[in-house]
Amino acid sequence: MNQSPPETGNEYPQNPVHVQMPERKPIITMILIGLSVIFFILQNLVQLLTGADLLFLFGGKINEFIMAGQVWRLFTPVLLHGSIMHIAFNMYALFILGRRLERFYGHGRFFLLYILSAFAGNVLSFVLTPAPSLGASTAIFGLLAAEGMFIFQNRTLFGPNQTRQAMLNLAIILMINLSLGFSPGTNIDNMGHIGGLIGGLFFAAKAGPLLQFTGQPPLLNLADTRKQGDVTLASVVVTIGFSVIALIPYLTM
Repeated sequence: MNQSPPETGNEYPQNPVHVQMPERKPIITMILIGLSVIFFILQNLVQLLTGADLLFLFGGKINEFIMAGQVWRLFTPVLLHGSIMHIAFNMYALFILGRRLERFYGHGRFFLLYILSAFAGNVLSFVLTPAPSLGASTAIFGLLAAEGMFIFQNRTLFGPNQTRQAMLNLAIILMINLSLGFSPGTNIDNMGHIGGLIGGLFFAAKAGPLLQFTGQPPLLNLADTRKQGDVTLASVVVTIGFSVIALIPYLTM
């Protein structure tokens, strides 16, 4: 991060400054990774013993069961994966993005971002595609959106060059992953990815950290000026908004 404070009405001395960064450990990130690994092991053990992927049958995004009232399936697919490569890719992305975001979001707000992105992705998949699905990529796309929004909303702290490069990198990652999902013959739930992206983007825009420098040179802190009321409102709007979208298949029966 650019350690030069933004220009204000008061000129700071030209001497180097030290910016105290948040020191939160990625507790929620590691818990989510641990839970996902545990569920993946259970999936495979149960399948080995019974010959059926029972955890997916009871928790995957399967539209006919959601239509029958099993609405927990709009959340639980985030804990389930179809292969070792599937979980490895998602957990690597969660480890990279989660450590950075949780440091600034805090534990509770980061968990809200993750679970609401997963919910939004599964809802859009439920409404727009009949194919069963599972995986944490709905939430991962929400984290990607939140990363981009965090950089954009705090661009004066990062500086123009670093902001431009970071946004370009994220755009390339998103385009590559979305294009893979639209390629013929792939078994990728792009509607889930897009839903997670939209849910994460909206939550981050309205509830993500807004940082500013506090203190006096040469010792400065980064303070988050986002109000708790904004976080609550964003959570409610995403939850209600995607819940209404989830009702569409019921209304068209």
